[in-house]
Amino acid sequence: MIHPHTYIHPNAKLATNVKVDPFSVIHPNVEIGEGTWIGSNVTIMEGARIGKNCRIFPGAVIAAIPQDLKYEGEQTTVEIGDNVTIREFVTINRGSKDKWTTKVGNNCLIMAYSHIAHDCIVGNHCIMSNNTQMAGHVVMGDHSILAGMCAVHQFVQIGQHAFVAGGSLVSKDVPPYIKAGRTPLSYAGVNSVGLKRRGFSLDRINQILDIYRVLYIRGYNTSSAMKIIEGEIPDSPEKDEIVTFIRESVRGIMKGYKSSTYEE
Repeated sequence: MIHPHTYIHPNAKLATNVKVDPFSVIHPNVEIGEGTWIGSNVTIMEGARIGKNCRIFPGAVIAAIPQDLKYEGEQTTVEIGDNVTIREFVTINRGSKDKWTTKVGNNCLIMAYSHIAHDCIVGNHCIMSNNTQMAGHVVMGDHSILAGMCAVHQFVQIGQHAFVAGGSLVSKDVPPYIKAGRTPLSYAGVNSVGLKRRGFSLDRINQILDIYRVLYIRGYNTSSAMKIIEGEIPDSPEKDEIVTFIRESVRGIMKGYKSSTYEE
């Protein structure tokens, strides 16, 4: 299922039913799993590990070297899971000495013109909408969504089940389960619709709402809010996830919304 107008290096490892359309180039030290389709004019460079049943659309470039002046030619990888769709002209750079790999999980949709830089870790069931740009070392949790034309600063972490509105500049960590929007980026509520779609009960969603009311609505600073959350909110996996995320945040979490800030 390899078109004669393609170039595949003899050392590349492709499963028997991989389909590669014309004018694509596959470099050495590449592995591609069963059922994957590679469209026309795709470049898959050294170090790519692509799973089963993926679809890579024309113009994509996978596993180019990092756009990082500290990169010294070390052997690193890009690891893409199963059932991932990568649309037109997406670029995914391989890792550097930080993590030695860039990862995209299973069942993700990476829309056209998006960029995933070196050492990023994208979880399972994630969506990056058109023209979203992700700098190096970003971590994106499972089931999170970046709407179109988001720009994510290096080392930012985005919690699981979070939704970030289109056109956002993401320079602080986005906690789990919430919606983020406005300028500057700030809390815009809990991602209740997304959580319901993924089977969260009303009680679980209400507890998440209680946590974020304390953190973002009642006027406490983060330290005071965390003491109340840890001391008064009943224990649950969602509470543990939120508390751990905030305690381990290096860049700091985004703030609550203030109508007087940058609003016309």
